Amino acid sequence: MKQQTTRGRGSAVWTLVITSVAGFMAALDNLVVTTALPSIRADLGGALADLEWTVNAYTLTFAVLLMTGAALGDRYGRRRLFIGGLALFTAASAAAALSPGIDELIIARAVQGVGAAVMMPLTLTLLTAAVPAARRGMALGIFSAVTGLAVASGPLIGGSLTEHLSWQWIFWLNVPVGVALLVLARLRLSESTAPGARLDLTGTVLVSGGLFGIVYALVSAPSHGWTSARVLTGLIAGGVLTGAFVLHGIKGKQPMLPMRLFRDRGFLGINVASLTMFLGMFGSIFLLAQFMQSIAGYSPTEAGLRMLPWTGMPMIVAPIAGLLTDRIGGRPVVFTGLALQAVGLAYFALVLEPDVSYASQLPALIISGIGMALYFAPAANLVMSSVRPAEQGMASGANNALREVGGALGVAILSSVFSARGGFESAQAFTDGTVPALWIGAGAVAVGAVAALLVPRGKTVAVQSATVDTVPTEPRQERVPA
Repeated sequence: MKQQTTRGRGSAVWTLVITSVAGFMAALDNLVVTTALPSIRADLGGALADLEWTVNAYTLTFAVLLMTGAALGDRYGRRRLFIGGLALFTAASAAAALSPGIDELIIARAVQGVGAAVMMPLTLTLLTAAVPAARRGMALGIFSAVTGLAVASGPLIGGSLTEHLSWQWIFWLNVPVGVALLVLARLRLSESTAPGARLDLTGTVLVSGGLFGIVYALVSAPSHGWTSARVLTGLIAGGVLTGAFVLHGIKGKQPMLPMRLFRDRGFLGINVASLTMFLGMFGSIFLLAQFMQSIAGYSPTEAGLRMLPWTGMPMIVAPIAGLLTDRIGGRPVVFTGLALQAVGLAYFALVLEPDVSYASQLPALIISGIGMALYFAPAANLVMSSVRPAEQGMASGANNALREVGGALGVAILSSVFSARGGFESAQAFTDGTVPALWIGAGAVAVGAVAALLVPRGKTVAVQSATVDTVPTEPRQERVPA
C-alpha cells in the first residue's frame, strides 16, 4: 500500500509539471508576438493587416477548436490527443521560425493554434484525474499561476528574445521544450477517457462555425470597423450558429456541451467571470504595453520588466491562493481577486498621463497583479469541481473557449474605444484613447466579480473512487462549509 501511494504522488507531480509547462507554452503564444511585430515586418514585409493576423491567426484557430479538442480527448483518450496536439504545436513552432514570408508565418501560426486547441483543454482533465481531491486546489493553483504568468508576460518574453536574439527565437524556444514534453508525456502521463463519450458531429460543426464567425469578426473589427460588412456578417452568422449550438445542447442526445451544466450556479458564475476577466485584462495589457513603449519610451525588455509587479505576481500569490481555496472555498478568493483587478485598472485610468512617473503607476501594477493571481488560482478548480468527472473535458473546453473569446473581445472593444477617443498622433492623443478604454476594462472585470458571487458558498469537492490510472467514475458532489 505504501508503494502504491508513493507511485500515485509521483504520477501527480509529473502530471503537474508536464501540464503546467504545456499550458505555459500554449498561453504564452497568445501575446508573445506583439512586441516582435516591428522586427517581423522589417524581415518579412507585409502590411499592418498582415502583422495583425500573425497574432490573430493563432487566437482564431485556438478559440474555435478548443471544445472540439476537448471532445476528441474524451472520446479517443486524453493522453493520446494531448500528445498529438503537443506534437502539432511543436512542429508548427519550427515552421513559424523558418517562415520565408509573412503569408507562411500566418499559416504556421494558424496551425500552432490548432495544436494548442487540442492540447490546452486536456491539460486540466489530465491534471484533475491525477491529483487527489484534497490537494487539487493547490495543484490547480500552481497550474493557474504558471499559465496566468504566460498570458501576462508574453510581451516581456517576446520583447526580450527579439531585442537580444531575433524574432525567430520566439518560436524556436517551443521546439526543445515541446520535444522534451513529448517524451515525458509518453512515459509519465496516465490515459483516461470519459465513459460513453462519443464525437458529436452536429455540435462540432455548429460550435466551430459559430466561434469562427464571432472571433473572426472580433479580430477584424479594429482594422475594418464594427459596421463593416465583414464584421457584421461574421457576428450575425456566428451568432446564429452559436444559437443553434445552444439549442442543440438543450435538445440533442449526448451533445458535446449539455446546456444543463449552466444550471449549476458555480459553473455559470465562474464562466461568466472568466469571460469578463479576460475581456478587461487582455484589452488593458494590450494597450498598456504599448503605452510603456510608445509614450514612456521604454524598450520592449524595459517595459516588460516594469510590468513585473503585475505580470509576475501570480508566481508568488497564486499557490498561496490555491491553499486558501482548499481551506475556505473558491468563491471569496475569486471575488476578491476580480475586485482587486478592477480597482487596479481603475487606478491606472485615474493616474495615466503622458508624463506619468513609474512610481505613480506602481500601486496599480501591484493591486492588479495580486488580483489576477487570486483569480487564476481557484478558477480552474471551480470549473472542474462543478461538474462530474465524465464531463470535465467538455467543461474545460468550454471555459477555455470563453476565456479566448473574452480576450479577443477585450482587444477588439478596447482598441475600438482607443481609436474613437484618441490615436497614435501624439502622447496626449494616445493617453486620451487609453483612459476610457481602461475604464471599460475595469467595468468588465467588476461585472465578473459580481458573477463570481453566483458560485455557492463553501468548497465543492468531487468525490470519486477512481485512481489516477483508471477511467474516472461518476462522483457525488458535496458542499463543504467554509
